[in-house]
Amino acid sequence: MTLDAQRIAVLADRPVEALTRRDVARGMLAGPAADALAALPVLRRQLLAVGNPLSAGFWDGAAATMQKVADGSATVGDVQEWLEATGTEPSPIIGLHVWDDEDERSPLQAEMYGLLVAHLEGLLANGKIDPERLSAGDAAVLREHRRLQEEWMTSELPDGRVPMWAVSDEEDDKFLAEWDAAEAEALDELRGVLAEQPDRPLPEADLRRACGRIRAVISESEWPAKLLVACGGVDAQHLPRGDAELWLTLAAGIVTPKDELTNGDDDDEDEPGGELSEDEEALVALCALDHNDWLAAMTALARGGPGTPASEDDLGRYVSEHDPDDFDDQADAAAGMFLHAVALWRVLGAVDDADRLTPLGWWGLPEALQRALAPRQ
Repeated sequence: MTLDAQRIAVLADRPVEALTRRDVARGMLAGPAADALAALPVLRRQLLAVGNPLSAGFWDGAAATMQKVADGSATVGDVQEWLEATGTEPSPIIGLHVWDDEDERSPLQAEMYGLLVAHLEGLLANGKIDPERLSAGDAAVLREHRRLQEEWMTSELPDGRVPMWAVSDEEDDKFLAEWDAAEAEALDELRGVLAEQPDRPLPEADLRRACGRIRAVISESEWPAKLLVACGGVDAQHLPRGDAELWLTLAAGIVTPKDELTNGDDDDEDEPGGELSEDEEALVALCALDHNDWLAAMTALARGGPGTPASEDDLGRYVSEHDPDDFDDQADAAAGMFLHAVALWRVLGAVDDADRLTPLGWWGLPEALQRALAPRQ
């Protein structure tokens, strides 16, 4: 189909005399660059004829950009800069929000994007946006242009919504749904592995001794009392009374920490210079382990049984072996994060002093992971 002003007007859903620089630029990018280059003189005459000439600077930029697209030398950044210089094309990143590609936007994102375009068109009409200075690459003008967009994104609309929070809430909901689905898949795989293994008996005497030690550590505020309490999301003054419930709550919390560390007057305070304390570093590392890391490690431990090597290096190796197509340095990265889990497992009695899985760990760690991966209530 021949590219002309009428075709662009149909794409933009507005009359030819009302077409903006953005409309024309997007219309030219909608088809082969060679066709757009050939149509440039005609487009320019058609818009001039209806009293909408745009500007010489716009047409020069259009010719230069479409030539680069045609010869394959244009980058994504080149095209984006040209579009933004029209004055009404939103920046791809505004604050902490990144717009999805047009064909991947949700109805809400598409609505907010369209409202922002309309807002920028209003600013352009009022002379608050100067596309000529944007085209000239004035850094101060570009910063102001993006500030205006962020200001709109964080301002309340007439219906009470704030665009930035509306789209970010939607993205959070989408991420959580995808994360829940991935955890459910990991849980199914873990249950399949456990179904193939012999029964894992509860070593009651080991559990009783471990929980006695745990309760003493927490009551006397010894390391890692605060870290265990934060991970398990428990009240240090009112721990679960049942040994199995206490143990599984704390072990599941190592997989999915529930709370932040509480500030105190002792060595859990932030280190000088804004550095994280050891407990804070441990909590960050535990949160960085995902369901696939835990699934890989627990699959190996459940299949191996008591005595299975369970140091951080062993766990990192299990992760790498579970998905050998992942990055080469995956084992080292996972080992660095599992270091803190193994230290806490020693306190729980899940691994011994030689970092080998104990009967208590064989019974409890898979149970704890199932609890951690279970759907949120």
